[in-house]
Amino acid sequence: MKHFYIIANRIKDKDLTVAGEIEQYLKAHGCRCTVETEKPEEKGRSYRYTDPDGIPGDIECLIVLGGDGTLLQAARDVAGRQIPLLGINLGTLGYLAEIDRQNIIPALDRLMGDEYVIERRMMLCGRVYRGEQLLEEDIALNDIVIGGQENFSLIEINNYVNGKFLNTYRADGIIIATPTGSTGYSLSAGGPLISPSAALFLMTPLAPHTLNTRSIVFPPENRITVEIGHGRDGQEQNAAAYFDGDTLVPMGSGDRIEITRAARDTLIVKIHNSSFLEVLRSKMSNR
Repeated sequence: MKHFYIIANRIKDKDLTVAGEIEQYLKAHGCRCTVETEKPEEKGRSYRYTDPDGIPGDIECLIVLGGDGTLLQAARDVAGRQIPLLGINLGTLGYLAEIDRQNIIPALDRLMGDEYVIERRMMLCGRVYRGEQLLEEDIALNDIVIGGQENFSLIEINNYVNGKFLNTYRADGIIIATPTGSTGYSLSAGGPLISPSAALFLMTPLAPHTLNTRSIVFPPENRITVEIGHGRDGQEQNAAAYFDGDTLVPMGSGDRIEITRAARDTLIVKIHNSSFLEVLRSKMSNR
């Protein structure tokens, strides 16, 4: 790789110190490197944080500085460009952001020497409907969470698979996660860990008022539908769909979200040959 674009979390790299060091190192070794400039707020823009149209066409790798949250944001914004992403963790814990700050230079050397592999990570596409009206459509790399709009208050949710009724939960919410997202919110809710190389849906209820608290795994070609039911005495329920803990789409009783595998995957650059189990063991021992 010779052409790079740096996306930096300006809270964790406030003065772009790390971004500047990386840019300088890459240019000193004959590479081309561009640091994303901060953009003013624009109403009606189609991206969240990174404008994919502002990335030069010949970029071979996006270097994302921050942590897992920053990488999730970048992945959603640039999904249509299909450019591999390398995450550099400037925080304390990261599953997606593989490289720690002290290992940046060796990682850059391996990038320039083409010593890496690229992993494909499936993404989710969620479409929120009110009747037959499409309210919102978005994608997620980790998960789509449906829960109460006010502090995840108890709600009734009806679940369907490929149009057929599955079950009803009265719960704080429900998580539909990818294998990548199995190490996130779903794990905290008691869900299993799944290798990110797998392709499947993971459904995990949030504090359900039932003895059935197990997660359920579905093939990636399925369509998962979560419908907001009515509260006690037929009361209207206020809920929301949260995409990767970032974008919020309000929902109410009778609204539904249909979740399928997204048309495109996220491409993650892997520098080390560590297996998922080795990474997992290392990260969990540092908690």
